[in-house]
Amino acid sequence: MELIEAQSDLAQEDESSSGLSPICIEPTRGLLHLQLREIWKYRELLYFLIWRDIKIRYKQTAIGAAWAILQPLMTMAVFLFVFKIIADVPSDGLPYPLFALSAIIPWNFFSGGLSRASLSVVAQGNLISKVYFPRLIIPISATLSGIVDFGLSLLVLSGMMAWYGIVPTWGILALPLFLLLASLTALAVGLWLSALNVRYRDVGHTIPFLIQIWTFASPIAYPVSRIPERFRTFYGLNPMAGVIEGFRWALLGNKSPDFGVMAISASVVIVLLLSGIVFFKRMERTFADMV
Repeated sequence: MELIEAQSDLAQEDESSSGLSPICIEPTRGLLHLQLREIWKYRELLYFLIWRDIKIRYKQTAIGAAWAILQPLMTMAVFLFVFKIIADVPSDGLPYPLFALSAIIPWNFFSGGLSRASLSVVAQGNLISKVYFPRLIIPISATLSGIVDFGLSLLVLSGMMAWYGIVPTWGILALPLFLLLASLTALAVGLWLSALNVRYRDVGHTIPFLIQIWTFASPIAYPVSRIPERFRTFYGLNPMAGVIEGFRWALLGNKSPDFGVMAISASVVIVLLLSGIVFFKRMERTFADMV
């Protein structure tokens, strides 16, 4: 007994001399105690994870960042052949290459962020089981790490706009808002799927199929004007419909988007994001045991 008391006193002296105090980590209680301020506290870790993902993506690659340029261009070429040359899909009076590429760029940013965010928690299992930090940082960093690819693709689109003689209008000032909406959409869905993927690993196998179906459910190869008027409200439940139409309007200056559809899309994103954060925070207490 005396030996145990002596060891306890020695441990207390060591803590007081080093200036450190023990940290007690407890699960969150209550529905809205989400501790979102901790993300700002650990912002340096967020920056590090984003930068690490970017470096890993381009490390030991044959063409490096050129892939961010080739991928949307090749997709545009396929869409041009299938949907314009064969199917003769209209493009709202715009050159079809620009019409398609202005949608492919935000879609690639969204789909890449969704895929990475959905698999991020399982991929970072070693880090989660060893050290404490806000787990929300993992899907957030996975979503935002695609911003470099987006920037490079946007340069290609700018060159094509100059080739066709299209000058952006004042609507380009709204482009960051649509980029933010695409990011939040990827994060919102990614939060749900990443938490579910920890418990049910087969969720990860369904993500490519989900993205493939979502591609054809979004106005990438065809305009929203092809959707019958009676289905427009239902179509607005797809958040990426508003994002893609917003990108086309902001960059190419074509007719104004259907702001009713965009309002519905933004509302869906807000609901998905808030519910996704709550669900993710509820599930995170089991992450270290399951990954």
